[in-house]
Amino acid sequence: MLTPLIDAICRSEGPRVLAGLIRRCGDFELAEDALQDAFTRALEVWPRQGLPAAPAAWLTTVARRRAVDLLRRRRSGLLYTDEPPDVAAPQADDADEPDAAAHSGVDDDRLRLVFTCCHPALAPAAQTALALRTLCGLTTREISRAFLEPEATTAQRLVRAKRKIRDARIPYAVPAREHLPERLDAVLGVVYLVFNEGYAPTDDARPLRPDLCAEAIRLARLLVELMPEEPEARGLLALMQLHDARRATRVDGEGALVPLEEQDRSRWNAEQIASGLAALDAALALKRRGPYQVQAAIAALHARAPRADATDWPQIAALYRGLLAEHPSPVIELNAAAALAMAEGPRQGLAWIERLEARDELAGYHLLPAARADLLRRLGRRAEAGLAYEAALALVRNRAERLYLQRRRAECRS
Repeated sequence: MLTPLIDAICRSEGPRVLAGLIRRCGDFELAEDALQDAFTRALEVWPRQGLPAAPAAWLTTVARRRAVDLLRRRRSGLLYTDEPPDVAAPQADDADEPDAAAHSGVDDDRLRLVFTCCHPALAPAAQTALALRTLCGLTTREISRAFLEPEATTAQRLVRAKRKIRDARIPYAVPAREHLPERLDAVLGVVYLVFNEGYAPTDDARPLRPDLCAEAIRLARLLVELMPEEPEARGLLALMQLHDARRATRVDGEGALVPLEEQDRSRWNAEQIASGLAALDAALALKRRGPYQVQAAIAALHARAPRADATDWPQIAALYRGLLAEHPSPVIELNAAAALAMAEGPRQGLAWIERLEARDELAGYHLLPAARADLLRRLGRRAEAGLAYEAALALVRNRAERLYLQRRRAECRS
């Protein structure tokens, strides 16, 4: 049965193919329509003829020819038809077509796509939604769940963003060097968003998406090469590498999340940890502190601890307090409260979490009741913990986290 394999190929190769199509078409909607037609054609042709030797090149060729056909029909006023595009094997001129627009100094379609999504003319929410759509390959429904909003609202947001790029002729390019800093925060945020989607996917059918984690790390390396003087680019690279080094131990054989304190540290990726620590040292040497560097420093303390009970929680709590003072947000405050609980005891952390809960700033965020439940469990208040786990389960979307919370709830009931 080829269909699951075809779906996996389309999922993994689709964003890269789409990035190339957008570069050539200059139109997000046209490129998406053409790629969708190529996916449909693959479902028809591949089960009969077998997988092509180069599936991505096949999809690129079919989608590009379909895009040309759609563009001609649009310009001539003809209606869309379901006439299948030519599906001959990819030709050399298809794969190696000169790109007259590629003069940014960065010959990478997906990095140029990040900068396009992060254009200052787009609202931050539109930048995020567009990145989830094009770089992560999420459906409109999945994005709406990430935004905690109706699917129709997300669909309108995406349509407006893509049309604004087309109508305003926003260039598909990395901007000139003097304009890079003004987009840096947004670009780093989008790259981290791609990583987080791989680390804890919105689609709860998959506990992890290593392809997205690897792609985010690759993009961060390109950003470091592009902006070697920017410490936050190095800080983000370090943070993602240190987190990704634990990937093999984050989910157990049944697909349930394994909390950090229970992970088998001997299975952490030592080479990746060393690379992340080196990136962090290089960032700190530039002497301009930022939030990604602080978070990477926290991840480094976990990475350096040989055992969970050897973790320097007082230092982690201090770093979170500093991060909260410089970049206040309820999510960072929740992390700071959890770190305080590990450093000074669950009662102190629980009191802080309850104050945060009373402000109602994290309504709908499952990690708030999950953190409260964990501290209640540690205090032996099992009935209250069970209720808090119930509240977290009502909000959680990721399957691995759901299985973990269900186990903890069962422990409280036993």
